[in-house]
Amino acid sequence: MAVQRVAVVFFTLLTLSAAVRPLSKRSPSLQHSFSQVPPVCSNVDISGLQYCNTSLPYDVRAKDLVDSMTLEEKAHQLGNKATGVPRLGIPPYQWWSEALHGVSTSGPGTFFNGTVPAATSFPTPLSSTASFNESLWRILGQVTSTEARAMHNEGQAGLTFWSPNINVVRDPRWGRALETPGEDPFVSGRYAVNYVRGLQDVEGHEYSGDLNYRPLKVSACCKHYAAYDLENWEGVDRFHFDAKVTAQDMIETFLPPFETCVKEGDVSSVMCSFNQINGIPICADTRLLSDTIKGDWNLHGYIVSDCDSAEVIHDAQKWLGDTQEETVARVLRAGMDLDCGDYYTNFTAPAVMEGKIRESYLDNALMNLYVVLMRLGYFDGSPAYEKLGKDDVCTKDNIELATEAARQGMVLLKNDHNVLPLSTEKYKKVAAVGPKANANYDMVGNYAGIPCNMSSPWSAISKYAEVLYAMGCADVHCTNDTFIFPAVEASRNADATIILVGLDVSIENEALDRTDLLLPGYQTELINQVANEAPNPVILVVFCGGVVDISFAKDNPKINAIIWAGYPGEEGGTGVAEVIYGVYNPAGRLPLTWYKNDYIHQLPMTSMQMRPQYELGYPGRTYKFFNGSIVYPFGYGLSYTQFQTTLVHAERSVVTKLSPRQHCHNIPRKWDAYLNPCPAVLVDDLSNNIKDETIDFQIQVKNIGQRDGHHVIIVYDVPPEEYMGLPIKQVVAFKRVALKAGETQTVEFKLDVLKSLSVVSDTAYVVLPSGQHTIMVGDGDEAVKFTVNVRHIK
Repeated sequence: MAVQRVAVVFFTLLTLSAAVRPLSKRSPSLQHSFSQVPPVCSNVDISGLQYCNTSLPYDVRAKDLVDSMTLEEKAHQLGNKATGVPRLGIPPYQWWSEALHGVSTSGPGTFFNGTVPAATSFPTPLSSTASFNESLWRILGQVTSTEARAMHNEGQAGLTFWSPNINVVRDPRWGRALETPGEDPFVSGRYAVNYVRGLQDVEGHEYSGDLNYRPLKVSACCKHYAAYDLENWEGVDRFHFDAKVTAQDMIETFLPPFETCVKEGDVSSVMCSFNQINGIPICADTRLLSDTIKGDWNLHGYIVSDCDSAEVIHDAQKWLGDTQEETVARVLRAGMDLDCGDYYTNFTAPAVMEGKIRESYLDNALMNLYVVLMRLGYFDGSPAYEKLGKDDVCTKDNIELATEAARQGMVLLKNDHNVLPLSTEKYKKVAAVGPKANANYDMVGNYAGIPCNMSSPWSAISKYAEVLYAMGCADVHCTNDTFIFPAVEASRNADATIILVGLDVSIENEALDRTDLLLPGYQTELINQVANEAPNPVILVVFCGGVVDISFAKDNPKINAIIWAGYPGEEGGTGVAEVIYGVYNPAGRLPLTWYKNDYIHQLPMTSMQMRPQYELGYPGRTYKFFNGSIVYPFGYGLSYTQFQTTLVHAERSVVTKLSPRQHCHNIPRKWDAYLNPCPAVLVDDLSNNIKDETIDFQIQVKNIGQRDGHHVIIVYDVPPEEYMGLPIKQVVAFKRVALKAGETQTVEFKLDVLKSLSVVSDTAYVVLPSGQHTIMVGDGDEAVKFTVNVRHIK
């Protein structure tokens, strides 16, 4: 019954939530069919086998199973293609499935056939993040997991899905930006919590009881841990890259999304990445795996390698000159439970026999894996989900959700003279030109499945006007300019022109970084020639994940409007058309800073430092540390209506009374005119002084325009300006609200003082700095601001 309520819950949230509108490198030959495998214990004679005794705790059952295996049998369960143990009634299991933005064909654990030929393909995470809508993110996870469960019941998927990707986008050239929630660690963490909860949570068991026994709908995995954001740039690839990361940047930028995913999302798996950090392969780093993920964060689940990471450590990195047996011993000892690959399968048993590692490490890893499978009902069944099947995939409601997600992810970047939305009465004939005008499957991005259906921009726009189509370029590489003239001619004969351009996964993708931030080939020439010759309004629509320097279009008065469409999924064409024609009022915001192309000439992609390196002339990274000229800022987005925000109420001071045992901490200052006797205190030391203390404030938002719309409120903390090396500002909260024309709402915020006002010092302490903090609601001249004075008194 719980699952059958998902669609009801979805449409209830659409109504009630103010936020919602009424590569795999391994061979496909590893694909494994589940052939509608029933729960393991339904086929097992349990006499003498305690692992099927449901009266026992999961860990006791898992230990009984593991203890019943031989060393060789154990080793063959530690790869993503677990062979099973027939004599114990354990069938083969393929751990590797993907569900980044819908059930995916990436990973051999999932496949499509005549029974379930397709699954709903939602926008990529970067596009969904642009909605800044936590309710939407959770619903996307819920519907994806429902389709995943249905496919599992039909024998076409497993129960363990290695998604989402929550790496912070440090550099605009990174090829996998489209897979992520963007450049902000806080936003990435909130996305992770909601999407993971949507995938995993079983209704009624979200937070109750011992979390090691909490039932799971499907198992999610937060990846790629950590400081992973380089594919292949100027001869440096992810398999050989040693990321030189300061402790400050690790604590401040690269670890927080994963910590939030584990602690608040209660994710059941974390994937360690290929690269090294400061000379140590991450999958072999005990401090990062066992000590941090399993120790400090208390993971209720398992750690898996990115595929073939153990092999990469041995073959590519040749770390410490280890043998294959020594390599698997190191990563197993570090806390890596499951090997996506065959190194564990082939070399753990010999490693034990050679005395490189104790067999008990295999036991512990297998117990972590089997407890997760028990929580999923793999052994005992899941009655709540057993009726799901092919009719629960690609439903009308699910496709509508894909459409809604596409709408909410659209970002209006320019709208001179309010040319948008277009009137169907005034603009009856439009030219749709450019390599994306007839986009189909390339709108779904990477790590996608087979879409239920596709809505191209051309077909969707044709519902509102007669369309004159001209491709302008043969494809996004646009190496031939002979197609530009027909596009110009189409524009001359139309009442309005829509130019649709951008990138695809042949340009930005896993294993494929970019070398510039420009539109490929002749796309810029296409835009300029069509715009300059057009006798009518020109709208530019850009499809891409990573940043594109379109400053030429932003500054061109002949280009009246610009929309960022991202990778909007199977209903992306509908989303674009509905925004252009005003069926939907856009409210999306950019989850990335859009730099000018000059940025890439100022620092190499291999520089990991987030703050400026003045001695090398390197600028800072992301909105938190870069203060140069940009095309569009993080959080930018326009609407067809106008909103007015005012501060209603705010608490303006925080005072901590320190005990004699509590010490002050120094932070480098910009000047010495004001010497605060206590510049900062460690957050851990303040947990008792001001535990649960919040800064409460209210913002009144009024829709002063003529159209109903949504308004995204982003709240920043601007740290005291007297200290050196702190962020320019940092996101501490956000909400999306829906307001009818003329409507006013009061929106309440509660900021946890220790979380929202803390910073990371240059020596990697998390501290609460004293002084004047500025809470900024919104950006630019329209931001509402108030100050919070923090004082530490001895």
